[in-house]
Amino acid sequence: MSLSKTIAAHIAGFVPEHLPEASSHATRRALLDAVGVMLAASGLSDEARPFRALAASEAGAGPSRLLGGALRVPVQSAAFANGALAHALDFGDTYDAGPAHPGAALVPALLALCDADRSIDRRRLISALALGSDLTCRLSHTPVAPMETRGWYPPPLIGTLGAAAGCAHLLGLTAAQTLDAIGLAWCQVTFPAAIKYDAASHVRAIREAFAARAAVAGALLARGGVRGFAAPLEGAGGFFAVHVGDYDDAPLREDLGRTFYGDRVSFKPWPSCRGTHAYIQAGLALRQRFAIDPAVIASVEVIIGPVQEMLVAPRATKIAPLTAIDAKFSIPFTLASALVHGAVDLDSFAPAARADPTVLALAAKIVSQRHPDWTRAHAAAGGVVLTMMDGRRHEMMVDQARGDPGQPMSDDDLVAKFVACAARAELPLDADAAHALASRILTGDLAASATILLD
Repeated sequence: MSLSKTIAAHIAGFVPEHLPEASSHATRRALLDAVGVMLAASGLSDEARPFRALAASEAGAGPSRLLGGALRVPVQSAAFANGALAHALDFGDTYDAGPAHPGAALVPALLALCDADRSIDRRRLISALALGSDLTCRLSHTPVAPMETRGWYPPPLIGTLGAAAGCAHLLGLTAAQTLDAIGLAWCQVTFPAAIKYDAASHVRAIREAFAARAAVAGALLARGGVRGFAAPLEGAGGFFAVHVGDYDDAPLREDLGRTFYGDRVSFKPWPSCRGTHAYIQAGLALRQRFAIDPAVIASVEVIIGPVQEMLVAPRATKIAPLTAIDAKFSIPFTLASALVHGAVDLDSFAPAARADPTVLALAAKIVSQRHPDWTRAHAAAGGVVLTMMDGRRHEMMVDQARGDPGQPMSDDDLVAKFVACAARAELPLDADAAHALASRILTGDLAASATILLD
């Protein structure tokens, strides 16, 4: 069977009751985290507000909610507006082994569809989320060379395909319709590598809006009989030919239905690019261990690899970021914030915080040194060397930042993060309401309707 047909048959034929309990629990953790960060973004993200306004302006009420607020809108509009929230704060899950954010497009797309159909139960929602996340993570392993070398930005591109597959499963589409859904979703998006290079662009923050809407539309069109492509992945002019070039299909075939790569996602303790986390972790640890006074730091050296290069260059905007999302993609800014304030949180990227003269002065002292042996495998690693004005040196290497499965955030950690995020929503939730909602997501009855999950 061809690669595309193998994937489609797996997505369409998977029985939700066959999802292992460990994977079900991991997937519910991912759902909790994604909902929390979207709630926070509904109140905090300036970049996402035009998307919510556009959805709210569309004529006629719809079945699907705008997370964090009171409005309900048509299903594609909800996927679009909520998708803009998913990465806006750069606080959502990440797959460290590949350039992927598997929940960012998938969760808003699935929730919009669930709101529109009360017959969908939570077990099917969780299996759709597990399957879509698994496919997105597997796709991140297929390129032989980075997709950026061909001018593309991989996370939302592969996320679109995974989200379309998840939506197809949620709607109970056939294998043939699943192929159509993936191809039709792909036809609606383009994510150039310019996303990672333009410091002033808002697209880096709200990119999953386009992916989530495309996934929903692709699945609904496929259900309505619109044909896509027989081989959207490996076919002539297909995804791999256009975006990837040489590829390895083994990650897409091995242990399908037995191993779920989404079980291996990392959750973020800090609301910034995952590549900054090792440096934040090292900075916070050094600050505490040696009672560091930022005023007597003479210089800071950060050890980076090829993946972190985009987080230190261009230097001018990394030491004085132009936007909140660019600050979140800056090792100098996030590390300086950690050293100065002893924390990196949702308040660290507000306009006043980005203009903090003490943080900016320290960020300007930070220089990078390329580690000769680091590769893509070191995407969540980092090193920090502090040189004090009296000549003392303090250094720390972090092989893998906190939050990955080897150093996981506990369920209690994720609930605490959720409660803090929910308090920042457009319509904030108090602690009791947020804890109750977190409990429904993590431990709620899987036989109950998915659409009341967030009620």
